[in-house]
Amino acid sequence: MIHRARKANILEWLGYNFDLDSKTFIMGILNITPDSFFDGGTHFLENDAVKHGLKMAAEGADIIDVGGESTRPFSNPLPLDEELRRVIPVIKTLAQEIDIPISIDTYKSEVASQAIEAGARMVNDISALKFDPAMGQLVADAGVPIVLMHMKGTPKNMQANPTYKDLFGEIIDFLRKAIEQAISSGIKRDVIIIDPGIGFGKSFDDNLKIINNLHTFSSLGQPLLVGTSNKAFIGHVLDPSVESRERGTMATVAASVLNGANIVRVHNVKATKETVTMIDAIMKAET
Repeated sequence: MIHRARKANILEWLGYNFDLDSKTFIMGILNITPDSFFDGGTHFLENDAVKHGLKMAAEGADIIDVGGESTRPFSNPLPLDEELRRVIPVIKTLAQEIDIPISIDTYKSEVASQAIEAGARMVNDISALKFDPAMGQLVADAGVPIVLMHMKGTPKNMQANPTYKDLFGEIIDFLRKAIEQAISSGIKRDVIIIDPGIGFGKSFDDNLKIINNLHTFSSLGQPLLVGTSNKAFIGHVLDPSVESRERGTMATVAASVLNGANIVRVHNVKATKETVTMIDAIMKAET
């Protein structure tokens, strides 16, 4: 039977303590964008964004991941000033209202810096420190965790016929080098989280293979975050409707947890909380 290996696995920083062996942790997605692939514009206004962040926290999110730039396939980069305008006020307000950590979803060190000053306590970098050479030192100085994600190319070109000679070998090699770069920047190994980058430079079949073989990434020795929520490959398997993608997302969440995910990044926190609580209970019954 496929299941997640259980071992001592603690993520501890700045007063937070995540015992990753005790349960699956949920990262709620808060997109403050007009053009994200699934919920673009839904929480674009500051008050709406804050309300949704509070709602996700109340529904059981362990982390709120705030992002101001859409990184959907074929998207263009967002100017720095506009990204800051979108995310900083929301982070400031949420940090005063909730006691769970706020993550800033950005690859720009200046955005990360101001977000941390505003109250963010984690950085989610889709470029794995590749797009901004100052990011590593910034994260090291702040003492916060970082998510290093695999992506083939950039959001603009990542889905232009992505191909691999060795899917898992190439992703693992990329992530291993990203971990080494992070450590050389001064980031402590025990606050580095890895993400195989579902939907970022992957074919539909690649995404399915990665979920089915997540245990492969345990060789890197880092906590594993997986983000499948409402992505196109789910609609490809089922159908493109919102309802179908949401139901399919819960199936991918369950499979991801069974195969090794410690943290799942999702839009629908309430449904995910129910799903991972059930899967965690099943997994604990094995021991």
